[in-house]
Amino acid sequence: MRVFQVQGVRGFQLATSQPHALGFPASRFFIHCDRFPEEFSIIVTLKVLSVPAKRNEYVFTLMAEESPSVLVGLRYAPDKLHFLFWSQEHAGGWQTCVTFPNVSLSDNQWHTLVLAVSGQSFSLTVDCSVPKDVVVETPFPASLSVKTASFYLGNRRRRKGVFTGLLRQLVLLPGADATPQICTAMNFKVATLSVPTVLQDVPMKISSNEVLKYPYETDTKVTLGSRPPCTKQEKAQFWFNASQRGLYLCNGSAWISMLEVKQQLDYVEEYQNLVTNSETMGVEVFTIPKVGLFAATANRYTPPGSAIYKWTDGKFVSYQNIPTYQAQSWKYFTIGKKIFLAVANFEQNDRGQEFSVIYKWSRRKEKFVTYQRITTHSARDWEAFVIEGEAFLAVVNHREGNNHNIDSVIYRWNPRTGLFEINQTIPTSGAYDWEFFTIGPYSFLAVANTFNGTSTKIYSHIYIWLSGSFQLFQSILTFGAADWEVFHIGDRVFLAVANSHSYDSGMPVPSNFYAINSSIYELNITAQMFVKFQDLLTYRYLCKESGCSSVHVLPLSNLEVSWRVHAGLHAARDRDWWGRQWMTGPWHQIPVGGRRWPWIWEQGWISFQEQPGKSRVFCVSSGWQRLAWGGLSPTDMQLLPRKPTEGPPHLPLCLLHPQCPGLGVLLGGRRLFSGGSKLLRWLHLLR
Repeated sequence: MRVFQVQGVRGFQLATSQPHALGFPASRFFIHCDRFPEEFSIIVTLKVLSVPAKRNEYVFTLMAEESPSVLVGLRYAPDKLHFLFWSQEHAGGWQTCVTFPNVSLSDNQWHTLVLAVSGQSFSLTVDCSVPKDVVVETPFPASLSVKTASFYLGNRRRRKGVFTGLLRQLVLLPGADATPQICTAMNFKVATLSVPTVLQDVPMKISSNEVLKYPYETDTKVTLGSRPPCTKQEKAQFWFNASQRGLYLCNGSAWISMLEVKQQLDYVEEYQNLVTNSETMGVEVFTIPKVGLFAATANRYTPPGSAIYKWTDGKFVSYQNIPTYQAQSWKYFTIGKKIFLAVANFEQNDRGQEFSVIYKWSRRKEKFVTYQRITTHSARDWEAFVIEGEAFLAVVNHREGNNHNIDSVIYRWNPRTGLFEINQTIPTSGAYDWEFFTIGPYSFLAVANTFNGTSTKIYSHIYIWLSGSFQLFQSILTFGAADWEVFHIGDRVFLAVANSHSYDSGMPVPSNFYAINSSIYELNITAQMFVKFQDLLTYRYLCKESGCSSVHVLPLSNLEVSWRVHAGLHAARDRDWWGRQWMTGPWHQIPVGGRRWPWIWEQGWISFQEQPGKSRVFCVSSGWQRLAWGGLSPTDMQLLPRKPTEGPPHLPLCLLHPQCPGLGVLLGGRRLFSGGSKLLRWLHLLR
């Protein structure tokens, strides 16, 4: 059964598929005697739906085992109510039907019926109106045995005739007429004698005109302003705290929270600028036990390469420089007590060799040292994972020369040699990203294929680990896929792909080149596949500068890119999605500057906490910093700094004021030189 609320009153809707499930032995009701009472009243509060002509619906029945006969029952037909009982005083017995005509209940209203039975007299009172009395020749049996009988709610032990309305109370009261006990309330339609607890918790006010008042219509004093006293005099009064958006009830001694908005991480403010040696392509934040919190930036140019920063006195400070070659990303991972950091190099070194490097943390030197070089081809991403106790490391190879259709490689850790060795190769097309995830006992690896040499409209693949290797599980059509991310909401599993743009060498460039849908897929357990759940409109830019490959797609983060650029943060909510079953974003947008050249500002976002359990949450944005002053329109900022006339680019960071959407608050204004990353701090604000 299910609970529904109609007109401020709750009732049960009974299941129609399994009538037997709504039955129980009469012995649970008649504990000390197995005889049905000779005189009794039946009280029913119900709401009848429209009943077709010539159709009967049973409110309840009492039936013997292995017999189709109804010992006692109440049945409703259009404009009629039938009371049924089995008379055993005649040879063989027969069914008697007492009919009350002109009983109209199909008016979309709640009604309370009181049926009083005594011998040959039967009286029906509807909503405490004038009773309808019927006298029949056959009296109700004085000794009706219920020894092997069972009660059935809303049916007669079969699907035909199931009650389709809502049932609020059903009471059998032995003795005389119960009408005087019921007809004392002012609203007789929902008069209460015995209502299940689950149906009683709806507050309501009954007025003299018999109109049911909804909870928000009640006359209740609510105090505003600062915290008032809570004594016996203020008991049962409400206080609304406007600053915290909370509603409190006085219990006579203290204010009890009835409804309170929880704190959310809504807005960010600039916290620190990291001036890097060149454009930052990616950031990896990690913690080395007993050492501290670190951030590794993947920088474009060599020399001087990429940098590692350590969190010191509430900020990141330079800790170590590592030579890299157009580094794309870092990956931190551990194997036992060993600590590693792998970099994905996109270009060759000075000797024409193309390596990506795995570094190992030296506890003696307290820095990362070279551990293993691995041949890669325009590597974009590393993914580290463990399957059945074995450690793996997968690299995404983007292209070899002008050939984008090459193999990416999965390496397995050999504990005897202490090195990573090739375990499997997987064909990829201009791939950008790996995403490893597990669902129950199964391990999956998704690859984001971006470009096959002529088009970005290609399939990206999801692989499943079976018999010691990854095997194809599902292929999904993507458009310049740049990133996969898996996430969970309750027991549901989602997989999101970031599409960069749609391009085909044989087709003209569309006018909406920058705008494209990125998609979210949900795992369908029954179909054993991911099915599309939702599309999100996102934006991306294509690099056409000299030095780029013929098609150079920059990875997508939660961001909009046009002449006015925002970094967007999307909010995912399930039961806490504010009642909506989809992504509601963008939740928050950060204007990051205009541009005259097609260079991308935000490459990605990384969030972290200063220490586990600390309240301050930070996020790092990495990006290409070769920016020209392009200006921001008044729709982006209400407060503009002075435009610099000379010197390096000046990038303001504007934050939307939470109380006034039209007011921009200037938080930035620092000068950025050849490159840099921004460290932002989440603001705890009540949304």
